[in-house]
Amino acid sequence: MRRRHLARLLAVASAAVVLAGCGTTISGKAVSVFDDPFKVGGLQAVDGASGLRSDAEKPTRRVSHSDGGKIDELGAQSISDLEAFWKDNYKGSFDGEFRPVKDLISWDSNEYDGEFCGDTTSDLINAGFCDDDNTIGWDRGVLMPALRQANGDMAITMVLAHEYGHAIQKMAKLNKKGTPTLVAEQQADCLAGVYMRWVAEGNSKRFTLSTGDGLNNLLAAMISFRDPLLSQGDYADSGDEHGSAFERISAFQFGFTDGPTSCAAIDAQEIGQRRGDLPIELQRDQTGEWPVSEESVRSIIAAMNIVFTPKKPPTLSLDATSASKCPDARPSPPVSYCPATNTIAIDLPGLEKMGASNEGQDNVLITGDNTAYSVLVSRYMLALQHERGGLVLDNAEAGLRTACLTGVATTKLSKEVTTPDGNTVALTAGDIDEAVSGLLTNGLAAGDVNGESVPAGFNRIDAFRIGVLGDQDRCIKRFP
Repeated sequence: MRRRHLARLLAVASAAVVLAGCGTTISGKAVSVFDDPFKVGGLQAVDGASGLRSDAEKPTRRVSHSDGGKIDELGAQSISDLEAFWKDNYKGSFDGEFRPVKDLISWDSNEYDGEFCGDTTSDLINAGFCDDDNTIGWDRGVLMPALRQANGDMAITMVLAHEYGHAIQKMAKLNKKGTPTLVAEQQADCLAGVYMRWVAEGNSKRFTLSTGDGLNNLLAAMISFRDPLLSQGDYADSGDEHGSAFERISAFQFGFTDGPTSCAAIDAQEIGQRRGDLPIELQRDQTGEWPVSEESVRSIIAAMNIVFTPKKPPTLSLDATSASKCPDARPSPPVSYCPATNTIAIDLPGLEKMGASNEGQDNVLITGDNTAYSVLVSRYMLALQHERGGLVLDNAEAGLRTACLTGVATTKLSKEVTTPDGNTVALTAGDIDEAVSGLLTNGLAAGDVNGESVPAGFNRIDAFRIGVLGDQDRCIKRFP
């Protein structure tokens, strides 16, 4: 029996992305402020300016060893703004009193520039909070310029919001000695989300953040921060696990939507419940690669038929032009669903291109097989919605419902499914991150029957996460 698995690639050091448009805005009526397809956690989803205000207040902090450049200016402004936020919002959320960090330290990793937290700053391409002396530092030579070029000024602010989150953890005594790094890192991601919500609400006197493209760029940056893909046993040896892109974005979303108490609630048990049986590492005999082909597409459709047992399984067509003849839906290449004929039409070369691995390439978000397969699965989930009846398939709720149901299917495929053609279809480590990248950049897995998706990548990923952690009934109830 031949074994094939959905793909995953190794981490890229940094990711730059031009976030693609995802179709025109579509109509829909939301059931609550937090489920409104055109709002992000209750805030209107809009594109617009993001970054340092032209009339920003002067920083209240100075940077030690600064070269006086733009990176350090943004660093000083970011920390000043974070301290203005936490000064007003720490009390009432955590015990004790807010105390600013002791010092801010900048270095150029291209040169020997001193020490940070006991380490030489030569080749230290990093940013961090030093628990030993209550300082925050960053590399102005490589790391911060790359992040700024890739995802804008606010990517620098977000990194420092994460690092200040570690300072808040220490202040609030959120964690006992021996708390796993994984917990501390995702709490800090969450606390960064709390602050970014405040900025997005227009409360900052230094920065702006749009809930459309601005927030999308921050999520893209978070994908680049994910753990590299490791093989069996590596995590146990390293002790330095931070989490997948899916997990870290989820933590950020908790803070953005639910506030500081949701961050304090993140612990090993909560992360374990979120992970469930999802794979986090490759088995020793896995590469995680299954290039898109006619064989793989047919096997995945067969696996979906086994998992969901529809009364009338959708027909698969490799004639992409047939989608243009559908009387009740427009094409959504490279995969289209036609309700009238219950047919999934595939542009195989287009799907192959979408699923090509970009391992080793700089300046791009991760892609791989499951970037493509998640889109294929989403069109199958439209077929299941059509069979159920009573659900509108061409509005905003349909797009988010489809993303949610695609998440449900993704979790179901974490268990091996052997298809009649002799292949074994199973989710492998990293596949969810590839799906998340696709949701952010092209949005097709969160598209309605016409391929239209809601404007905010935050909402698309949030809907997918609800499905990964839930079931079909939860998706349909959430997005009726």
